[in-house]
Amino acid sequence: MTEEARTSEPQTDPAVSVVGPGDGETIALGTTHMRVLEDGSHTGHRLAIAESVLAPRTQGPPQHRHAQHDEGFYILSGTVRFTVGDDDYDATTGTLVMVPPRTPHTFANLTDQPAVLLSTFTPDLYLQYFRDLQEALADGRPLTPQATLDAMSLYATEPATNHT
Repeated sequence: MTEEARTSEPQTDPAVSVVGPGDGETIALGTTHMRVLEDGSHTGHRLAIAESVLAPRTQGPPQHRHAQHDEGFYILSGTVRFTVGDDDYDATTGTLVMVPPRTPHTFANLTDQPAVLLSTFTPDLYLQYFRDLQEALADGRPLTPQATLDAMSLYATEPATNHT
């Protein structure tokens, strides 16, 4: 095969995705800002990744559990309080927290400093939940705990009213 023939053949390898420091979709949820690094479109919808900045004294969502996806949190800076059932964990810079399906959890930044975390969603569907919340805020709807739970229910997620 000639060199020309090799270089002009169609490429069958998947395209590499590169998201630079200022790139990615931004989702604003009150004092929390999320930057979508991978929305699932480059992973066959197996994985989504987002970077989130939690402002100081930011409360997280009501404690909940996901039926169909794993959620991972890697703390890039600051401290994030994870509540898993009745147990609290303070995750500091360099800590990875993996939450498997059906595990009750929530998180918050209880400190006076911002916290930055990298989140993974496998599969990617749950990323749409954050887009839905942003849309509700843009429409002027308040982001109440019940509104949050209603949005979660669209993505196989329910409140963890009991911790078993």
